[in-house]
Amino acid sequence: MASTAPPDHADNAPLLPDVELNLARSKEPVTGRLVGSDLCMNGKSASFVRHIAVDVSGTVLAGRVRPGQSLGVLAPGLDARGKPHKVRLYSIACPAWGEDGQGQVLSMTVKRDLAEHPPDKQAEGPDDHRLFVGACSNFLCDAPLGTQIQLTGPAGKAFVLPQDPDRHHFLFVAAGTGVAPFRGMLRELFERPEGPVRSRVSLVTGSPYRTDLLYHDAFCALAERHGNFDYAQAISREEGPEGHGEYTHHLINRRMHHYRTLLQDPRTLLYVCGLDGMQTGLFRTLAFHGLAHAYVTVPADLAGTDPNQWPDREVRRGLKPTPRTFLEVY
Repeated sequence: MASTAPPDHADNAPLLPDVELNLARSKEPVTGRLVGSDLCMNGKSASFVRHIAVDVSGTVLAGRVRPGQSLGVLAPGLDARGKPHKVRLYSIACPAWGEDGQGQVLSMTVKRDLAEHPPDKQAEGPDDHRLFVGACSNFLCDAPLGTQIQLTGPAGKAFVLPQDPDRHHFLFVAAGTGVAPFRGMLRELFERPEGPVRSRVSLVTGSPYRTDLLYHDAFCALAERHGNFDYAQAISREEGPEGHGEYTHHLINRRMHHYRTLLQDPRTLLYVCGLDGMQTGLFRTLAFHGLAHAYVTVPADLAGTDPNQWPDREVRRGLKPTPRTFLEVY
């Protein structure tokens, strides 16, 4: 049931580093060059997700971004109204030193946006089933190596690793391409010049099918090399250990015997990245196990009631992250 224990997060709030913002704006973007484009799924999948690497050497972005921030991309051409395409943001998927070790090559995780065209009821008929193709994601995924890419950013300052990671433990929870910033963060934690972090680090990532898992081999290899890192996958559309699919919060609930010590530690930080709404199930799970007070504030009208009965709207509106919780949902 929901815990009414007093918050214990105040003395363990992380000190975040100062980050640079908006070095390149949409009116004056910088030009990068595509140097890498690789599928990063775990096999043949109905989704198409690519790891995109862009050389930004000689621009204001070189060596000045961190995982947890985003880059903006301006697709070439005009939209259906004859106007330039708007900036699309993509999470940085590499450590601060980039893919090249010098911060000159930055990466993003890009999923092709493909869907049936949503008809405008006033202007189009219900039988209009044209394929909608996202301009920016498909530009990036279609582009051959050497293509020039207009970039803005970086954006975001609140979803970054703390200044001193050794003072904290980490639980990263991701869905789909929400794992992108954690790829960069994990590399920073375990490949830093002074040696791997000594803290406990856990990653829980969710996908519809096992073939949709992103960077799976890299995370498995990381877990094999480092005993203080563990990696778990929640698969929603395949039969799981309990006979049905599960989302990330289901997995954490099922394996609470594994995560409880981590979540009870006052040094632990919680990072959540993915589709808006994934946090509701996670917050309910934390509350059910008496762990919510460290990571979210529970309003009085919900405290003491069954978290499994909390309405989604009330969870989203009423529960607020503490300084030990970082949300990046979209």
